[in-house]
Amino acid sequence: MTRTERWAGGLLAVLVLGTILVPLVARKDPLAIDDVLRSRLVGPFSTDEAGQFHLLGTDRFGRDLFVRMMLAGRLSLAIGLVGSAVAGVLGVAVGAIAGWWRGAFDRVAMAVSDAMLAIPRLILLLLCAALWRPGTVTVMVVLAATGWMGVARLVRAEVLGARERPWADAARAVGTPPLRLLVRHVLPNAVGPALVATTLGVGNAILLESGLAFLGLGVQPPHPSWGNMIAGGRDLIVTAPWVAIAPGLALVLTVLGCTLLGDAWRDRLAGEGPTTLADRA
Repeated sequence: MTRTERWAGGLLAVLVLGTILVPLVARKDPLAIDDVLRSRLVGPFSTDEAGQFHLLGTDRFGRDLFVRMMLAGRLSLAIGLVGSAVAGVLGVAVGAIAGWWRGAFDRVAMAVSDAMLAIPRLILLLLCAALWRPGTVTVMVVLAATGWMGVARLVRAEVLGARERPWADAARAVGTPPLRLLVRHVLPNAVGPALVATTLGVGNAILLESGLAFLGLGVQPPHPSWGNMIAGGRDLIVTAPWVAIAPGLALVLTVLGCTLLGDAWRDRLAGEGPTTLADRA
């Protein structure tokens, strides 16, 4: 394991553990609004009038910012991971079928992929979010529906190259079923690059989800996400900058960790070469 993998993995592990544990051990409900006048806009590393310590301060409603940021991270990470994972699985399936069996499905799938890739993803997300009611499920579905194209084209290219290799011709000559040949010997070479692309897509998905929430088209209050927390603190950037800076910093660190981890895996995959039994034989 390289130093980059250790740093990125450690950073993401700390963030994930924080999003799981911090809201569970919090003394107050991070969604509740009470005692506003005594605890609103308390600065970082300070205590409010009731004597409660706040690591990152409080927002305009007196809610602890650190606890809300971790709760928002739980939702943002879940949306990014699920959306990217579904997009990755869909992309692998479409790319494998299109590259192995070719024909009409290949032409239609690649035409749809090219058309969707020609349109900026943010535009597609805004269009879909405007057509349907904003919410967690909607954002996940939209992220999956607009993120499979790159993975599909990557897997298709790997499958097209593998199906013409001599060992593939030999396997077909001895009667190996096409589906078994695809799953056991061709896809292992394509899944590695697809996994790297999906990992890199997690950070992008989290960033896009936060952008939608910032515009009011993602997760809706009172449920926090990093995007709507940043949006809620933008008018306080002069008087109480920590309200927007804290979730913004968490967003940047998460995207950075996902990107560094994906880059490290890509470098490792490029150095290892083919991984199937057929390629070793």
